[in-house]
Amino acid sequence: MFRHLTTACIALILTAISAWAEERGPVTNLPLPRYVSMKAAEGNVRRGPSLSHRIDWVYKRRDMPLEVTAEYGHWRRVRDRDGAGGWVHYSLLSGVRTAIVETDMLALYQSPDTNSKVNARLEMGVVGRLGECGLDWCEMTTGGHRGWAQKSALWGVAPDELRD
Repeated sequence: MFRHLTTACIALILTAISAWAEERGPVTNLPLPRYVSMKAAEGNVRRGPSLSHRIDWVYKRRDMPLEVTAEYGHWRRVRDRDGAGGWVHYSLLSGVRTAIVETDMLALYQSPDTNSKVNARLEMGVVGRLGECGLDWCEMTTGGHRGWAQKSALWGVAPDELRD
């Protein structure tokens, strides 16, 4: 069946399969890295994946977006927008997607177009719930305002990520 495939082609296929397998969490089989948010208002960040590891600091912001970079049992290694991170128990995390504003006074437009009406302006550090995302724009809801923000001004969504 595979006699017509060259050795190089077979190697390429095996490399692609191996890369796919490496990009999945061994516990959840979800993509790594991936974005999540803090479910709890407070969560300990530990040096390793167990209660016996030292607490390095405490996240104190519900809905803060975090990037999961590894999994071990009930623990997820996460990092925040500043690159700081550690191990957090999975029960403190949510699959609800949020993003944090990286640009001061970011315009939240009525539609994904800079010529549309500005619904609000968001200060740097504001966290909002992430909705649909296209190539350059994401829908956000925060503080009773809803609109479209330029994806490049948000942390918590990958540049090439599309969301329905």
